[in-house]
Amino acid sequence: MKSILWQRVSAPFVEPYVRYQYADILHAIRLGVAVILALLVNVLTGFPHGEWTTITVFIILGLLQYQGAIYTKAKERILGTLLGIVAAFSILWFSDSVNAWTWVYYALIGLVSGFIGYLAVRKLGYTGLLTGITMLMIVSNLGQSNMSQDGIYRALNILLGTGVSVAVTLILPLKSTLMWRFLLSSNLDACSNLYAGVGRHIDDATEDTPDNVNIKPNSVVFPDDGVPVNQTLVNALQQINKRLLAVRPHIAATASESGINKTTLETIQRTHRNIIGTIDLLLSAAPRLANIEIDDDNHILLIHYQSELTQAMQHIAAVLRSPSDEVFRPITRIAVSEYPSVKHLSFEWQGYFWLTQTLQTQLQQMSELLQTTKPQWYAASGLGYQRREQRRMKEQGGEGDLHL
Repeated sequence: MKSILWQRVSAPFVEPYVRYQYADILHAIRLGVAVILALLVNVLTGFPHGEWTTITVFIILGLLQYQGAIYTKAKERILGTLLGIVAAFSILWFSDSVNAWTWVYYALIGLVSGFIGYLAVRKLGYTGLLTGITMLMIVSNLGQSNMSQDGIYRALNILLGTGVSVAVTLILPLKSTLMWRFLLSSNLDACSNLYAGVGRHIDDATEDTPDNVNIKPNSVVFPDDGVPVNQTLVNALQQINKRLLAVRPHIAATASESGINKTTLETIQRTHRNIIGTIDLLLSAAPRLANIEIDDDNHILLIHYQSELTQAMQHIAAVLRSPSDEVFRPITRIAVSEYPSVKHLSFEWQGYFWLTQTLQTQLQQMSELLQTTKPQWYAASGLGYQRREQRRMKEQGGEGDLHL
């Protein structure tokens, strides 16, 4: 009993898939711990303006949960702070060495600030902003050495705060690559269930007649033709779309963590969106087929297609979740061109088969893109996680969810 309770309590801290499910709570815990550590660092160092250590922790971790984004922000903050220190001391050295007039000193600060601003909007972005801020902390008050020292201490505290932020993410990492994998996996699993539900809906709907439409529980009605659609399927599609939107913030960070070209990740995201769109169209088309005849051969073809594509989505989802180096298999070898009788079906059924073929093509594209990029996102997920999960799954008797 104690062992089971301990596993449930510790799971969010040691198992990345569970961590993904509780990411928001873990982020809050991690931020609180980071702020406490920053306060302790202030006590140990005794540097003036220690508030900048905690402020930096909040700036880096407050809105960012995942390592790729956090590391990018931390790198920009460190680089901007160091460049700002260099720029400030260069201005002070030049001013002292040539014994420049006050107006020359101010003009030089304005010139350097303009140059930094130009680089910030052109290329440096946040790094350029931090460069200018750090420089002005040090050089803004000519002749007041204590103000320059305050600027230097602020810069040092910013570096300490950045170090604390990065250290905490190493203790309890939330990798965008893993979150990207798990969100995509969850959506493909949900899509497989939704697609299977579309097929069941066709079979269920054939029991109704157009003159006496039986509105089933949990159904809504199309206002144009009165054909029922299962509300459960509609709700599932809404959840799928929410996860699709949740993937978007992880793309840039996943590219940073894994080294995968961002354009490739955008292509995967677009294919992901297209798969959902096609299933949505199938969901809309299914009720209209309730009273349109289909011969036995083509009905068998339809069943085979649905079985193959449902299992394909489940397989892609399982490989994405798995810590093992599995291979994405070909989607299906079924081809409508081998069934000429499809051409003799009604327009509505031909359209449905065309959408099914489109889904097949999209899943094949998704599978190929994931297989091509797998060495990168697999490695970026963390080898420690992969090995630990492999041991755990071996102890539990293997990876049953991959053998579909």
